[in-house]
Amino acid sequence: MRVVVTGAASGIGLAVIQKFLEEGHTVFGIDIESATYAHPNYKHFVADVRGPLPDIENVDILINNAGVQNSGADIDINLKGLINCTEKYGVQPKISSIVNIAASSAHTGADFPEYCASKGGVLAYTVNVAKRIAKYGATCNSLSFGGVLTDLNDCVMNDPVKWKQIMDMTPLKRWTTAKECAIWIYFMAMVNQSCSGQDIVIDNLESFNHTFVWKD
Repeated sequence: MRVVVTGAASGIGLAVIQKFLEEGHTVFGIDIESATYAHPNYKHFVADVRGPLPDIENVDILINNAGVQNSGADIDINLKGLINCTEKYGVQPKISSIVNIAASSAHTGADFPEYCASKGGVLAYTVNVAKRIAKYGATCNSLSFGGVLTDLNDCVMNDPVKWKQIMDMTPLKRWTTAKECAIWIYFMAMVNQSCSGQDIVIDNLESFNHTFVWKD
């Protein structure tokens, strides 16, 4: 399979490209940062998801992972950028699966306002795309992760007081790893055939409390 992954230089995106490469696929990564990983079956493009985008032919799988938080451009990148990538690479006869990365805060509203709005838009757009690519026998779903152990969250992960607050409100007392996220994404893209137009929340039950903890 020919797989496109956005936000591929670090965090969840990096774990995803490694997972697909381990499984023998050809992977194309897109990120505003340079490549941080090398492999014979991996090609990296330095580009902004808002465009212009590189020409990549015969895309089988699209993983829309690129995103920012509280940047002043959350809607432009998280939603409009995702739409830009999907319309270019995903809505076409060769496509087999699209996986969009949303967020648990799309359901709870427990995050920065523009971030919540951008991810909520991803949920609605996922259904729209699922309906349009069903004629190709393809699926489109979103995954809403809660807290993930990546550098993006260092400011609370390394603050003992904030981290205790987070763990106190998280019933399973853990955050998801990037590797676990990659396994979920791989499953939805490669194993799943019948689930489409859906969102799955993977957040260690933190959304049960609807509380947002961040640095002051």
